[in-house]
Amino acid sequence: MHHLTTFAAIHGTHVYPVHTSCRESVEVALQAREKGVNIWIETLIQYLTHDMRDAEKPNFQGSKFVMSPPLRDVSNQEYLWNGLQQGLINTVATDHAPFDFKGQKVMGKGDFTKIPNGIPSLEDRVTMLWTKGVCEGKLDLHRFVDSASTATAKIFGLFPRKGTVSVGADADIVVWDPKYKGTITARKQYMNVDYNPYEGQTIKGRPSYVTVRGEPVAQDGKFIGELGHGQLLRREPTHF
Repeated sequence: MHHLTTFAAIHGTHVYPVHTSCRESVEVALQAREKGVNIWIETLIQYLTHDMRDAEKPNFQGSKFVMSPPLRDVSNQEYLWNGLQQGLINTVATDHAPFDFKGQKVMGKGDFTKIPNGIPSLEDRVTMLWTKGVCEGKLDLHRFVDSASTATAKIFGLFPRKGTVSVGADADIVVWDPKYKGTITARKQYMNVDYNPYEGQTIKGRPSYVTVRGEPVAQDGKFIGELGHGQLLRREPTHF
């Protein structure tokens, strides 16, 4: 039996099942939506790009891909991509959990239940969504922007302050360079962890220039902002 989605954020009649990893979990959520439940569905970037074979790698390398729910059979990926493109799946997150391989993941040698669950993927979420989605024809540009940004802002009550380029918004802007090509490696990443699940993979496209509330914070893969510029945003539950 497949292990279905294990968590859901509930706000009144609003339901947000997270970490949907396989066809069965999405279908259950869609059945609820058809019955009138106001439900938004999240998947994670790793379920679109990795499968259970990664968790089965020898020499304990598979521990780098231990997460909850676990990686599924590769056959689920086409369904998840299609659901994302059709708008049935609303958002793409990461469940970013930067456990080091040395000193942390290896705690599970001899007892897999002691392997810390999670995968470091925050830094590469959007570039992999573009590379594996848009560049391979699985996702159009509008759904890319919506699932990576706009839908999340709406669900969590931050729209139109966030998630859009419009008068009165916060001027959080990403200028995208679709012609960029590079290779992912832990040696050059900003994530404070000793490995990268996408090590050696080629990416196509990346943020070229990023502003937060109109102030530049990143350019061509480098942080150029000022520490402390971030803000805690208090929000109200969304009703739509």
